[in-house]
Amino acid sequence: MSNEPTRICREDEVEVGAAKRFDVGEHRIAVVRGEDCWYAIGDECSHADFSLAEGEVDLEDCTIECWKHGSLFSLTSGEAETLPATRAVPVYEIRVADGEVAVLLPTESDD
Repeated sequence: MSNEPTRICREDEVEVGAAKRFDVGEHRIAVVRGEDCWYAIGDECSHADFSLAEGEVDLEDCTIECWKHGSLFSLTSGEAETLPATRAVPVYEIRVADGEVAVLLPTESDD
């Protein structure tokens, strides 16, 4: 991972229990706000090219559901938990400080 976090939004731009999509370079990222935690995962469902940020967030189960075909993804690991998706989506380290939300993007050496 890169040493420098990339600012993605302000805390107040994402409601608790909701997800919002942000495009950072070639990365599509769904940022999810919990009560006392934040998650950042790849925004593209691994089954088909649909935005995960448009799906339902379940903070209790720590999942997000693809709105199109119903696949559930873990917010912590990115793993697909239900069909039709079978592949994980990327997860990003997220940092929140002074009202700003930032992510650590992979570097070329991380591939």
